[in-house]
Order: sequence, then structure tokens, then C-alpha cells
Amino acid sequence: MPERNIEFGKYGARGLKGHEALARRLDDLAGYIATPVTARRGLLARLHYLTRTEHARTAAREAGLTVTNRTLRAWLDGTRSPSRKNLERIERAYRTVRRENVARYLTARLNREGRGTRVEIHPLNQSQVDRPRQRVVEFRTLNVRRWDRIVAAWAAGDERALDAAWVDQVVDLGSQWGQYEYVTNIGFAA
Repeated sequence: MPERNIEFGKYGARGLKGHEALARRLDDLAGYIATPVTARRGLLARLHYLTRTEHARTAAREAGLTVTNRTLRAWLDGTRSPSRKNLERIERAYRTVRRENVARYLTARLNREGRGTRVEIHPLNQSQVDRPRQRVVEFRTLNVRRWDRIVAAWAAGDERALDAAWVDQVVDLGSQWGQYEYVTNIGFAA
């Protein structure tokens, strides 16, 4: 049975951890605001998202956006601009709240009433590895039926739990699951 890679990239292989690629794809599905927070339009869109209801304001405070209502009004009116540190807090709070809001919907869409979602796993890039050290790693597909732990860990921002949940799914590939710990891409739709 393969073990976890200890010295990944020692011979020139390139890729990223499977759970990181999975988190990127879930982020794409979450549909974040495309305009950067540094632009006025992006800042206003995020602030409106974080302040439009009392529930949203509470979630934003729990996510780390702890400024007064007066400061928020000044930012929304354009009389004051947030500092770089506050822009980072706004972005972090927005992403956290958005993940929490989208998590239940994504879980239902990906589970599809027990049918699951087909996931494409693109193997790591071995183009820089010397020919005798390259191994045969094929493109694989996997039907994931239980997304609850994966989406919950992603929504919470817990990388360890996301890694553990992803490995539990990849083990279904059989004895070769360790070859897919690092990948170039993971693709699926919801």
C-alpha cells in the first residue's frame, strides 16, 4: 500500500496536493465577486454582501470584520477608504461568509440525492523528471457520493480535515491511490 509522499518534487515532478486542487475548484463553484477588493466596485459589492442583513453582519463579525457601524457607513458612502489591513479583513470575511452560505447548496448539488458527482483527476506533471524515473500515472475518474465532510471542511477552512476527507475518497482508487496525492488539476461540475 502506498504511503504519503515525503519528498515530493525531488526529481522534478510538479503538482499540488489533491485537497488544494479540490479547494480551488470548490472556490470556483462558490462564485466569488470577480472585481478585486482594491477597486471601489469590488469593495462596495463585498460590503453590501456583508452588511445587507443582520445575519450577514453577525457572520461578518464572527469572520473577523470587527469595525463600528459608523466606519462601515463611511466606507459605503465613500467618505473614508479602508486601510490595506482592513481590505484584507474584508476579503477574508467575505470569502468565509460566502463559503458558509454556499456550503449547504453545494453539498446537495454534489451529492445529487446519493448519485454523487464524477470527478476527473489529472495526474502530476512529470515533464521535468528524467525518463528512467518517470512512472506511468493515468488520467482517472472517480464518482464521489459523499461530499458532506469535504464541503464542511472547505467551508470551515480546515485544510487538515479537507485532506483527510479527500484521502478517504481517493482510497477508492485501489492500491494506486498514493499516485494521486499530488495532481495538476481536479475537475467536476455542480
